[in-house]
Amino acid sequence: MKRVTSLGGIFFKSRDPQAMNAWYEKHLGLQTSPHCTNFEWRQAEDPNKKGYTVWCPFKEETSYFEPSEKEFMINFRVENLEALLALLKEEGIEQIGEVAVFEFGKFAYIMDPEGFKIELWEPVDEEYEKVVGKSTF
Repeated sequence: MKRVTSLGGIFFKSRDPQAMNAWYEKHLGLQTSPHCTNFEWRQAEDPNKKGYTVWCPFKEETSYFEPSEKEFMINFRVENLEALLALLKEEGIEQIGEVAVFEFGKFAYIMDPEGFKIELWEPVDEEYEKVVGKSTF
């Protein structure tokens, strides 16, 4: 079973997320939405299928990264979230909270040994594309 299939996103804390989006849009050409930027790519095993990687600044005060006290969080795309969580449990890795289910995928959280929160995402790319709209490269 594959565990991580690709990078799903990079999330980081920012004093002013809108200003960060504007700076990255102006100087580096990122096509930012009010919240995030989505990079569209094709899956290596099936080039007809799209995938997405998200880049997203959050307000410094966000509680989304908790219980981590770190300034950033990484999202990894996974193939089978339930099976991976079962394997991780066998390996002594505790899941944080419950699995969240949305039309565009399932999400779960774990912590790495240095206290970084990791978001695991089993995407439904066809549905995510509907949510993404025009904020992709």
